[in-house]
Amino acid sequence: MKHIFTFLALLCSIVAAKAQIPGGGSSITGKISGTVIDSVTKKPLDYATISVFRSGGKAPLNGVLTDEKGKFSLNNIAPGKYKIAVSFIGYPTKTIDPVETTPGKPDNNMGTIVISPSSRALKEVVVAGQAPVVENRIDKIVYNAEKDVTSAGGNATDILRKVPLVSVDLEGNVSLRGDRNVRVLINGKPSGALSSNLADVLRTIPADQIKNIEVITSPSAKYDAEGSGGIINIITKNKNVSGLSGSISGGIGTRQNNGNANINYKQNRLSIGANLGSNFAWPQTSLVELNQVSTAPAATLRQTSSAETKRYGTIGSANVGYDFNDFNSITTNIRVNGGGFKTNGETQNFNTELPNSPNYFSNNNNQISFSGFDWNADYTRKFKKQGEELTIAGQWSHSKIANDYNTNFSGLANEYFVRFPNQKGDNDGKNDEYTAQADYVLPISAKVKLEAGAKSIFRRINSDYNIYQQYNEQGIVDNEGNYTLNPVASNKYDYSQDVYAGYSVLSFTLPKNYALQIGGRLESTHINGDPSNATQASLTPFSQTYNNFIPSFILSKTVKNTQTYKLTYNKRIQRPSLQYLNPFINRANPNVQTQGTPELSPEITQTVELGYNTFIKSSVINFSVYYKHTSDLIEGIAQSIVDPELGDDPSDPNAVRRIRTTYQNIGTNNSVGASFFGSINPWKPLTIRGSLNGYTYNPNASGAQRSQQSSTGTYFQYNAFMSASAVIKGGWTGEFFGVFNSSRRTIQGENPAFNLFGFGLKKEIIEKKFTLGLNALSPFQKYLRLNTNITGNSFTQSQKVSYPLRSFGISFTYNFGKMNFNQQGKKKGVKNDDLMQGGDQGGMGGGPGAGGR
Repeated sequence: MKHIFTFLALLCSIVAAKAQIPGGGSSITGKISGTVIDSVTKKPLDYATISVFRSGGKAPLNGVLTDEKGKFSLNNIAPGKYKIAVSFIGYPTKTIDPVETTPGKPDNNMGTIVISPSSRALKEVVVAGQAPVVENRIDKIVYNAEKDVTSAGGNATDILRKVPLVSVDLEGNVSLRGDRNVRVLINGKPSGALSSNLADVLRTIPADQIKNIEVITSPSAKYDAEGSGGIINIITKNKNVSGLSGSISGGIGTRQNNGNANINYKQNRLSIGANLGSNFAWPQTSLVELNQVSTAPAATLRQTSSAETKRYGTIGSANVGYDFNDFNSITTNIRVNGGGFKTNGETQNFNTELPNSPNYFSNNNNQISFSGFDWNADYTRKFKKQGEELTIAGQWSHSKIANDYNTNFSGLANEYFVRFPNQKGDNDGKNDEYTAQADYVLPISAKVKLEAGAKSIFRRINSDYNIYQQYNEQGIVDNEGNYTLNPVASNKYDYSQDVYAGYSVLSFTLPKNYALQIGGRLESTHINGDPSNATQASLTPFSQTYNNFIPSFILSKTVKNTQTYKLTYNKRIQRPSLQYLNPFINRANPNVQTQGTPELSPEITQTVELGYNTFIKSSVINFSVYYKHTSDLIEGIAQSIVDPELGDDPSDPNAVRRIRTTYQNIGTNNSVGASFFGSINPWKPLTIRGSLNGYTYNPNASGAQRSQQSSTGTYFQYNAFMSASAVIKGGWTGEFFGVFNSSRRTIQGENPAFNLFGFGLKKEIIEKKFTLGLNALSPFQKYLRLNTNITGNSFTQSQKVSYPLRSFGISFTYNFGKMNFNQQGKKKGVKNDDLMQGGDQGGMGGGPGAGGR
């Protein structure tokens, strides 16, 4: 903690230096407005970029996009002389200098601005254009989901599969450039629900609720240090308009159905918005074949199972913002969510370790429900000095999850009841997360900007896990008596994690179109865990404390305003969350057990990246190469064990073997990769987009993990996306896309590869306010085939999953109300880019999946 306070004191001393920097100026602010039209067609240009500079300056102060009528309004403009630049893809930039506002006349209406198209390569472009599906910005890649024809009728998972550099497997696990340690935010803020069950919550968010998705592969020091892969920020629709407006949308399909509604009101200083969406999936049946072969002793386990799953979810939000004046504003937002799924499965088993009844059956019924809310409030104070700003924010995230299941075996000889008991289980978990932070921005000069801040996160997680089994009067498992609590298999767990952080970032505009950003962040983490189970003596309270310094560096060079080179370095950490730390042994599925490791260290990842971006007429090309080194890499290690708690004798060479997966720091990984994405328009109606990310996996296991490593080489992995969209006369738009993913390696094997295809068609009617669409996913293949292979000491395991994917659907969208867009300042607030996300139940326990053995 001493280092934290020293670091913060240094920040305060830097910020205090602002008192010596001239500021001031008139307190009166106004606006610069106008309308942009095409010189040939005389029609308004929507989504043209309007940038404002100091008169004669080169660094933009602010910018907006024109609305569908070509209108724009730059608000909060202090009296002075400015330069206005109008940019649009396919047009040379038009510059108007000076444009003056005065205290006596603070508003300047520039009237109609006419720009002429050009067939030549753009020489001076601030690219935003017509809000294409994919945009490359200085610090992020933006995927505009609302421009995607094929997104209607799907959910957030379907959208993420088409975002450049992002891949999502069929279980909903999200990766960024092959790294699963990704932090997912909603509107720049964390969600307690996403921390505990990311995959399931993403399936509950209707695609129609998503405006765009931002991908940040090299976060600066102002972001939380968590997430070695980077940050994915999902921006939902919340139009900043004057008056009342909104939309209603929905979709009905053979795989899933969804609906979404939002309404927005803005009048003068007050803005109010609300959104509600739901998603419901028809029952889907998956097929699984598993084959496990042990060599010591020789044994074979084969399973054939089917499982029917029903999913549902609802998510809603409401927000209020009020500007007291030009310098003080507050916003508050609450987001609630709920959902779950039910799974009913049947499994046929063949097990040579049970000679008296090698063929038997198991039935598994599993029901998971979750709910929660995220409430946050921000206060923003702007100062007379242009760009100087202080934001104070707080957030409370609360989530609950309930997991109820039962597993029943039939066809077993009585002597095997102890080893494979019928059981019921319930796991109730609660997660509370409290965040407080302050961020300060100070333009020291026209070419130097300081950003500094401090933050604290307090997490409290409680999990109550109860297992019930059938016993006879003598207290022996018989799979026929009354269900009674099994204290050995049950567990109650309390976990806390406190993170204290401070950061500072300096940005410089250098001569010859260079720009430099350097930053540092110091984080201190304190962890306490109490796995209270009196029947397992090995489960004792544990604690950890560690400090991390996180530097960041970005150097960019712009050439002819159409090409950008960027060199970045950043260091990231990945703290293990509850599911990785809890030492409780989960025996809900007797043959497939899991256990956490309290002594886990956080992963440390360092990345160096060189990127190139260019615009050629209406085409965009981005290419980068990178090197990533990860130490203390965390992976699940599967081992063949004998479990005396289930009646197995470790001294018996023929005892039943179980597979237990524990999470370990397995060693290091060195990865070299390259990523590419581009967008071209071979002719005006057609746009072709593509992205490809390829990288190596070269693990180096250390210590005891070397004996568990079966993958010893360097492996190449990739994920790719390609689409073609066409705008047809009469308001028709069509699109086709394909997603391609290689298998993912671990030190013990590989996870499945998969490819999928889809297409969509939509028609705009009633003055572009009503849209009808058709979409299809995997139309020529009912099931997606997924193969997984694991090799450990004395065993091999292979699994084949057939996942139902083919679907057809229709969708609609109706927009209503006024559409007079205004500029809105960027909201800061809470961004917890933090914690390893995903996992089945976020570490709060959980029952077996379909096909218990």
